[in-house]
Amino acid sequence: MTDKADRENHEIGLANIKSTAAKSDVSVMSFKDMWQARYPGAYYNVMDTSRIDGSLWGRNDYPWDKYFSNNADDSVLDWKPSGGAEPAMLDSKVQVKINSTIGKKAIVVPPELEEKMKNDPELAKSVMAKVEGFIAEQDIMNPNPRKGYLIALDENGDIAHACVTSEKMSVSSAEFIEARKAREEKHAEYERLAEESALKCKPMEQEADARYYQTSITKKVVSAAAYEAAGILK
Repeated sequence: MTDKADRENHEIGLANIKSTAAKSDVSVMSFKDMWQARYPGAYYNVMDTSRIDGSLWGRNDYPWDKYFSNNADDSVLDWKPSGGAEPAMLDSKVQVKINSTIGKKAIVVPPELEEKMKNDPELAKSVMAKVEGFIAEQDIMNPNPRKGYLIALDENGDIAHACVTSEKMSVSSAEFIEARKAREEKHAEYERLAEESALKCKPMEQEADARYYQTSITKKVVSAAAYEAAGILK
């Protein structure tokens, strides 16, 4: 074998090793790695946002722009309105905050969930699928390509809070998280009703089969008796 052939075989072997390693890495990627591989430049924070009053997420003055950092300050968890009326959406300070998030993505993961996902890669994949589905759904509802996404997960991997921004617009949790939950609950109810209907149909089908079988047996018995009476069967 020539030196050239040896080199080519060596290079092919290295390529196969790298390919196998890459595939193995994908199968054990952390949720953070999956998130940032899927959305390059996206921000990731581990924080327990369950202590935040749900009504605050929808306020125009809530500092959700602070989460667009890989080291968000814990002060966002204890934020309270400074007093006075809530600023309007078109308030200059609100617009500056919105514009600072446009084209960016940030996710907040509770410490409990992150620990669960470290020990359960399938859970991490499932949570990632939920997040991707949510973003895709919002992109369909509002095709404006210049949007910002802030997503906060709960300890079970569900989307607890979210904020979607675009030029001169901000839509927060109460306006679509609840609507999404309602759609999911309605879908689950449809599936439950369909399953109940299927279960009801099955016994009815079995009963019809039993009646048919019994009728067939009866007919055969009657026919046999008639034949015997006529001297056909002995």
